[in-house]
Amino acid sequence: MQVNSHNESELDLCGRAVETDGMTIQAPAGRENQKQRTRTAIIDAAREIIRGSAEVTMPAVAKAALVSEATAYRYFPDLVSLLREAIDGTFPSPAEALAPVEECDDPVVRIAFATERLLRHVQMYQGAVRAVISGSIVRSDSAAIRPGHRFGLIDHALAPLDATLGRRDPAALRQLKQDLAVIVSAEALFTLTDLCGLSPDDAVASAMHTARTITAAAVASS
Repeated sequence: MQVNSHNESELDLCGRAVETDGMTIQAPAGRENQKQRTRTAIIDAAREIIRGSAEVTMPAVAKAALVSEATAYRYFPDLVSLLREAIDGTFPSPAEALAPVEECDDPVVRIAFATERLLRHVQMYQGAVRAVISGSIVRSDSAAIRPGHRFGLIDHALAPLDATLGRRDPAALRQLKQDLAVIVSAEALFTLTDLCGLSPDDAVASAMHTARTITAAAVASS
């Protein structure tokens, strides 16, 4: 016997039919499609807000998505998890981000480009980035869901060193990547703008200079 039901408790987590007291209850496909549309609307609303200058909050996102705040929280347990997904979808892969310097084998040039690429993106979405950093500081257990774009960019930028420094001195290459992770970061940009008083352009230029210097020194010393 098949019964159509709108009781979500009778469905598994994937929305498939389950057996309940001998009856098979089918998950309406329309409901699953609506859930996906709602989720997408919330993410799109978050992206629209973080492109502007307005403060990013869950009530603001819910209002822009035309859903209740309670509905938004059913899809995302907190603002950090929502913003993490919203930001993640706006950044290209490391290969795509570094496509303009793909033919260049100079790690100094490549890391400078990677630094600028990341920090310009942070600057564009800084409201959301600041909210994610703030949330991860307040709740250390949420730090793991922060996007790790810097690591992929650094790895890809330094790929020409894999066959040289990476073979001669793997520990030195690992140390270089750790050093660069401090510079190729949103935290570095905010330190330079908020605490040092630099303009965004000057802050990006300063970070690029530091990234080039660190990389060149590591290559030379090896």
